Amino acid sequence: MMQVIPVIDLLNGEVVHAKKGLRQTYQPMQSALCSHSDPLTVVAAIMAMHPFKQLYIADLNAIQKLPNKTRSNYASIAQISLAYPELELWLDAGFQQSADLLEWQTLNVSIILASENFHDMQDYLALSQQQPDFILSLDFFSDGFHGPKALFKQTEDWPERVIIMSLSDVGANQGFNKARLVEIMHCNKGSRLYAAGGVRDEQDLLSLKALGVHGALVATALHNQQISGASLTKLNL
Repeated sequence: MMQVIPVIDLLNGEVVHAKKGLRQTYQPMQSALCSHSDPLTVVAAIMAMHPFKQLYIADLNAIQKLPNKTRSNYASIAQISLAYPELELWLDAGFQQSADLLEWQTLNVSIILASENFHDMQDYLALSQQQPDFILSLDFFSDGFHGPKALFKQTEDWPERVIIMSLSDVGANQGFNKARLVEIMHCNKGSRLYAAGGVRDEQDLLSLKALGVHGALVATALHNQQISGASLTKLNL
C-alpha cells in the first residue's frame, strides 16, 4: 500500500507555504482546512481530514541557519509530538554534524539527512553512521541535484527510506517529475522511494502507485482540497 505523508514547513514558529524551493519568498500558509498558520492548529486540521501515520516537518530556520532568535522551531515540534504520540514525525532540520542532533534526542522524531546539507561524501557517511534508522532526502532544485555527486550514484549507501525531493516542483501545481523518478528507480538497489514535489490530485497518486513508488509527500494539494480525506479513503491510502 502506498503511503501519503502530509508536509508542514515551519518558519519563525508558523506554517508557511513552500513554493518551488524559493525559501526567501515563503509566506504564511493560507489553507481551506483551517484559518490559522499556527503549527498545532494546522496539524489538527490535517489529522481531522485523514488518520495519517506520518508527518514530514521541515524546520526552515534550522535548514537555512538563520541568525534570528528563532533558531529552530523546537517548541512547535515538541507540541506536535506531545499532542500526537502515535504520529511518526519525519524531521529535516538541516542536519550536517553530530552537534545538530543533540537538541532533538529527547523527541520521538525520525531524522532526515538531506543531500543539500553535505559538501562531500565523508560528511554524509560520518553522520549517517550515527543514525541507523535515518531517512535520506535526495534534493533537486531548478539547477539540478544539490549534494555530493557520489551520493546520487552510490545507492549502496542509501538507507531503507529515500525521499526524491523535487523542490522546483513543490507547490507549483504542475505535476511530479516522472522522468526523474523512473531514472532513480532504475538504479535503486532496494530502498523504498518517496516522491516529494508536484503531487496535485488523486490521479497523480494513482500514477505514482502504478510506478511502484512507496509513498508521496503532499502539502499544497491537501490545503487546496485537491486531495480530500474521502479520496484517500477510497484509494485505501
